[in-house]
Amino acid sequence: MTSSPLSVRVRVQARRAALPLALCAGLAAGLTACGTDPDEGTNGVGKLSATEIENRARTAADGADAVRLSGTLVSKGGSYKIDMKLKSSGGTGTVTSQKSTFGLLRVGEDLFLKANAGFWSHSESGGAASAAGKLDDKYVKVPSGDPAYQQLRGFTEKSVLLKGMLGLQGALSRSDRSEVGNVRTVRIAAGKDGEGGTLDVSLQGTPYPLRFERAGGAGVLELADWNKDFALAAPAKGDTVDYGQQLPKT
Repeated sequence: MTSSPLSVRVRVQARRAALPLALCAGLAAGLTACGTDPDEGTNGVGKLSATEIENRARTAADGADAVRLSGTLVSKGGSYKIDMKLKSSGGTGTVTSQKSTFGLLRVGEDLFLKANAGFWSHSESGGAASAAGKLDDKYVKVPSGDPAYQQLRGFTEKSVLLKGMLGLQGALSRSDRSEVGNVRTVRIAAGKDGEGGTLDVSLQGTPYPLRFERAGGAGVLELADWNKDFALAAPAKGDTVDYGQQLPKT
């Protein structure tokens, strides 16, 4: 049966109409073509200026009850790896330097340091060396008057640590869209080519900061488990050593 000229025209027109629709469907995955909004389904911060995005991220971070911060810090004194869970009442986790790894636990004002015998035996002090076996894998209470107290406590302070770590240096600009884990982010950069640091901010849900690359190659930090509470309690007395006014020198 021969098709009429009219039916042929209809089929050709239908195929022509379907072509751009197919192209739109294929390009939509890239969030670019055919009028697709790249911010569709996001929290909308990707449309803001870089300064506004930073402000939203800081506000979200300050308002969160808890966070997990991990990554590498580089300073004049060397390189450190940290993995800390933090909240207003304290924090817990580990710090690794080039020479050793130690655990930190702060509950309120009480700060505890936990390390193996090798950490304590680095001292030239005979007393400290002889005590190393007793201190192995024990929580050693850090006296508040010891010079190490404030330095170590800084690793367990949510507000202090975030304020010190998340500093962008220079004029801000909105950079690329990216991902941290499986979460879509918008990146803001400071200075030329991000030399003053970059910050990835979540485009999903609350605009928390998720990844921070510090200025001058001073380390990369990831921030996760926002508002996820965790257990925080002082160690058992049998697992604790209290040296009184001063720690053994290491």
